[in-house]
Amino acid sequence: MRTRVLKLVVAFSETTDAMEAEAYFQEHHIEGRMIPLPGAIFAGCGLAWAASLKERSTIEMLIQQQKIKAQGIYEIQLFERKQQ
Repeated sequence: MRTRVLKLVVAFSETTDAMEAEAYFQEHHIEGRMIPLPGAIFAGCGLAWAASLKERSTIEMLIQQQKIKAQGIYEIQLFERKQQ
């Protein structure tokens, strides 16, 4: 069963920025996954990082420190498979 869940979505201007961010997040065990850019967001590339809202402060800090190049951060409801 799928349910809607409020998620943090990080959009990128360039595909290379998205791929570098994904590698950094995985290397540093930041919860989330790469997804196709939701239709509600207009950004330069078609990829986005979806994460739990609890990761917001960590991701914002990484963007401010310029470790991650992001075009924007959004809170959007996404479908998620319910764990059984």
